This record gives sequence, C-alpha cells and structure tokens, in this order.
Amino acid sequence: MTKHQVFFSFEYNKDNWRASQVKEMGAVSSSSTFSSNDWEEVKEKNDTAIKKWIDDQMAMRSCLVVLVGETTSLRKWVKYEIEHAMSLHKGIVGVHIHGLKDISGNQTTKGENPFDNVKTINGDRLSKYVQCYDTAYSTSKYVYSDIEKNLPDLIDKAINKRFDY
Repeated sequence: MTKHQVFFSFEYNKDNWRASQVKEMGAVSSSSTFSSNDWEEVKEKNDTAIKKWIDDQMAMRSCLVVLVGETTSLRKWVKYEIEHAMSLHKGIVGVHIHGLKDISGNQTTKGENPFDNVKTINGDRLSKYVQCYDTAYSTSKYVYSDIEKNLPDLIDKAINKRFDY
C-alpha cells in the first residue's frame, strides 16, 4: 500500500499531542505535514505568511486529513485549509480524535463535523460528500488501534473520490 503525503489540519494548542500520535502511526509518508517545530515558527507570522505556508505545503500533498477534536470546527485556519484543499481538488477526509489521550492522559468530548461549516460550489454542505470518521471505541488504546487500521483506507478513498466540490 502506498503511503501518501498528506496535509494534517487540526487545532494545534488543544490537539497537537493527539495529532502527533496519528502522524506517528506510520499510515502516511514521513514527509507529511507537519512537525511541531514548523508550526511553532509559522504561528508567529502574520496571516499572509501563514496562508503562503499552508498553500506551499498543501501543493505537495495529495490529501487533507482533518483531525477533529473538541473545537476544531471553529478554527479559522482549519476552515481555510478545507476550502483551499477543495480549490485544489485534493482528497479530503476527517477523523475524530477526541478519544485519544492528550499529554496529560485526558480524553475530550467529540467535536462537531467541520465539513458542516463549508459549502460546495452547488451550495451543499461539504459533509454531504466528505467522510468524517468516528471510531466506535471509547478506550484510547482501542481508538488508536482503530484509527491506525483504518487511516490508510480512509485516505485512499478520499483521494479516489475527489471531484469538483
């Protein structure tokens, strides 16, 4: 199975630890975005520089993977990344990560589907076309295993399903 280069979209301050777990599962190419060091540099820049960084990084990726935490759907950069991926006809998929533990060992509550907040060119909610995967498990160990098992297939399906959003 091919390991794709993906762009990970998530709320950094709340979900960086959870996102790192997903990135380290080995389901995606090691050159997928992004490292904590990259984000520490980028977040200090102005909006124009942040957009340029996102645009440059996303241009090299085949799929946007939105890692959905408790408040991810409210984040302006997540919405920008989704809209930009749509404009580039990238594969798009969401994965709920609230069941993974953070650095302190805590889980959080399930966040809203961020694709509900984005409209397609025909006016439908993007969530009508894009999957936002949520595991049936609640224990972090099983949530991790389930995401690890399903992520490669979710990415493949998203890439193969691309269309004019």
